[in-house]
Amino acid sequence: MFYENRKDAAMQLIPYLEKYKHEQVVILAIPRGGVPIGYYIAKAFDFPIELLMTKKIGHPTNPEFAIGAVNMEDYIIDEPMDVSDSYIAENVKQVRENLKERYKLFMGDYKPIDLDNKTVIIVDDGIATGNTILSSISMLRRKKINKIIVAVPVAAKQSVRKIREVVDEFICPKIPEYFIGVGMHYKDFSEVNDQEVIALLQELKSLKPVM
Repeated sequence: MFYENRKDAAMQLIPYLEKYKHEQVVILAIPRGGVPIGYYIAKAFDFPIELLMTKKIGHPTNPEFAIGAVNMEDYIIDEPMDVSDSYIAENVKQVRENLKERYKLFMGDYKPIDLDNKTVIIVDDGIATGNTILSSISMLRRKKINKIIVAVPVAAKQSVRKIREVVDEFICPKIPEYFIGVGMHYKDFSEVNDQEVIALLQELKSLKPVM
């Protein structure tokens, strides 16, 4: 089973989300590939859309090895870690500044939606390791969120098991036995650039908090 493109993938996710149409839902799209997915879902149900801005903190001796993650309001560090508090503080500051710049690029002066008492649906174009989403969920759980749903077109089996344990529902139509990469399950997996993200977000008329 291949998806034609991200629009096709989003359209196949939409029926699974029908049951949430009367709840106070916010779509949390992971940029950049998750934004087209979130765009079509938000448009189908008139849900507001927000960006899930999370980035890893790398170990000082191996930047590719994640020791934690940061979002625009919070951060999480894996324990135990032989890393100084000053290293963590400096990296949290740098990463957060970068995330805020990216958010402003995509959303302008739009104020982030208050997620308290909302059902949030995290969307992306697929999940490989799932580490970013897992870190994001850990930080989201510190808020007063009603439900956390993850909805993606395709995911690696190992990641599915880990994510299912920490969310209220995990929706994924395609969980292949052998997973090589997200792009292998799309006929068109063209890179989503910044301008496309900005255009999609600007087009949506639902960029406002849920009342």
